[in-house]
Amino acid sequence: MNTTQMEALISMAAVLGLFVLMTAPAVIGILRDRRIDRQLRQAEVAPVTEPPDRPAASRPEHRAAPRRHARAA
Repeated sequence: MNTTQMEALISMAAVLGLFVLMTAPAVIGILRDRRIDRQLRQAEVAPVTEPPDRPAASRPEHRAAPRRHARAA
């Protein structure tokens, strides 16, 4: 393999690598949307059941302590 062919092969690999990097987020987004659509279709078909009541001791209080957020120094 001579130098010209090697340079052409490296250039082609670089272009293919950039193409994959540029299209990967779009492909991941499409797959994620399809998964969400499938879950929504399954939720429409599934029967609605009421969750069982929890005992009063395990219910959270309405006056729970507020969450404290970190502050910048």
